[in-house]
Amino acid sequence: MEPRVIAGNREFNFKRFFFQWEWMLVVILIIVNVINSNLSPYYLDFTNLRDASMVFLDKAFIVLPMALVIILRDIDISVASIVALASVVMADLYNRGVPMEISMLICLAVGTLCGLVNGLLIVKFKELSAVIVTLATMILYRGIAYIILEDQAAGKFPEWYSYLGWGYVEGVPFILVVFIVFAVLFGLLLHNTTFGRRVYAMGNNITASRYSGVQVDKIKIIVFTLAGVMSAVTALFLTSRMGSTRPNVATGYELEVIAMVVLGGISTAGGRGKIIGAVLAVFLIGLLRYGLGLVNVPAQVQLIIIGLLLIVAVLVPNLKFSQRKLRKT
Repeated sequence: MEPRVIAGNREFNFKRFFFQWEWMLVVILIIVNVINSNLSPYYLDFTNLRDASMVFLDKAFIVLPMALVIILRDIDISVASIVALASVVMADLYNRGVPMEISMLICLAVGTLCGLVNGLLIVKFKELSAVIVTLATMILYRGIAYIILEDQAAGKFPEWYSYLGWGYVEGVPFILVVFIVFAVLFGLLLHNTTFGRRVYAMGNNITASRYSGVQVDKIKIIVFTLAGVMSAVTALFLTSRMGSTRPNVATGYELEVIAMVVLGGISTAGGRGKIIGAVLAVFLIGLLRYGLGLVNVPAQVQLIIIGLLLIVAVLVPNLKFSQRKLRKT
């Protein structure tokens, strides 16, 4: 009898590598750029493209932890309300005489606390799904923001604060540089650490993970806290870009963020997906909207196009999975 050999690493397969959803996103992104450049002669202007990234990248910070949340087979729909609350608290404190630097740190602390509360509630009340818990906190956080500012705006920030939203580093938007740094960090966390492997394991089978000794509650709390932290980072950049804030800022951000994550190939069934896919989806949707906006395509039509892309994003992986099952049978 020949000895059984177990390969430690899967053999590289060109077909499997190039038929990943992330490569499909690259192809779609190229197609979108070609179409947009034909629709408007102003699209391929480097300055316009560079500055367009400043408009859609603030919400992209939330996409990174939301990818982890969805890989866990959970959801967080309170992120936009966390953005609003963190932004309102920061502005209100500054207008009351607190130094801007300290107000910004408190903004980050508020986001962290909100995310931590979400995580603690989810692991404490296991009979409630994450969508129910975060729906409740979404209403709660937005309500607190309205109590603080009512329906008023707050602003008049120092001039240097606008650098976050509109500044450049050697000709590259500062927000883009920061986003790339965070994207790399989240990519390393998810794909190159034990923590990331446990996130995938929990998304595939949380019961098996629990009996395997994985501290599932602790990991959930960390992931939801990260979502709160990055929502506060979004609050910093969004408020800087707008120059003021109101309790209704970032309304609808949660749906846009989830759309970007799903389009990026993160499976809503849990356990599958890559950070690079979510990052590509951010630029795909952002540039698509920018290009269509140049030719005055109505927002409703833009939503239809993005919805069709989402349908494709959901169907293609499922079709591939179904074909695999048919081959096995």
